[in-house]
Amino acid sequence: MPDTFTKTRADAPAGFFEAEHAGLAWLAQATEAGGVRVVRVLRSAPGLIELERVHETPPTRDHADAFGAALVRTHSAGAAAFGSAPEGYDGPLFIGSRPLVSARQTRWGRFYSRDRVLPFLAAAVAAGTVTGREERVIRSACARIDAGDFDDAEPPARLHGDLWTGNVLWDADGAVLIDPASHGGHRETDLAMLALFGLPHLERVLAAYEREAAATGEPLRDGWRGRVPVHQLHPLAVHAAGHGRPYGVALAEAAEAVLALIP
Repeated sequence: MPDTFTKTRADAPAGFFEAEHAGLAWLAQATEAGGVRVVRVLRSAPGLIELERVHETPPTRDHADAFGAALVRTHSAGAAAFGSAPEGYDGPLFIGSRPLVSARQTRWGRFYSRDRVLPFLAAAVAAGTVTGREERVIRSACARIDAGDFDDAEPPARLHGDLWTGNVLWDADGAVLIDPASHGGHRETDLAMLALFGLPHLERVLAAYEREAAATGEPLRDGWRGRVPVHQLHPLAVHAAGHGRPYGVALAEAAEAVLALIP
């Protein structure tokens, strides 16, 4: 089997693979300080990116423990602002094939509602995957997020940004991240995305993250598991925009759960 893997796309929008390269390089900076490993980029150009191949093996419980601890250090590497692109990169951002807004917000709730949920909600409504009643519920939840109901004192974290199980590969040495939508955000968003589509040994990963975060003096804020629906609004909105009606239903249900968290 070749030791490289090349992704190509003839109709790739400008900056598509360059954004992936920049995100991987940004995350790799954290690897040097104990963060999660990322796939190595050999080259990128318009329409292609060549990566070192990951020789996959089934993950072990020890791998899961190490991944959770290392993810703390990736997040702790930080970002310039909520919504900021990888440092030194000024091109477009993407999540999957969809454009992702780059921002420099000082308040997480304003950034998250305006730049990570509402743009994809509009696309989902246009696609017919979210009903009028559901749209009103989702917009109500976003209004409360925008108003600061879930803001806290945490600084922007260095997020993978599309951390579902398909973007976490495992080799003989543990987890390797691929295909990021990297930006500055709230670390709970990456954790919520891991839970959304399932991950091998997920509870071990999360428990190891909690332990490491506490040990490094940056414990997760009380009630973070209850706030998972808040942080799943973004990936659910992305999927509702392009992957069918069931995701519109799930997005509305998450929004209802968000509103239920507010006294």
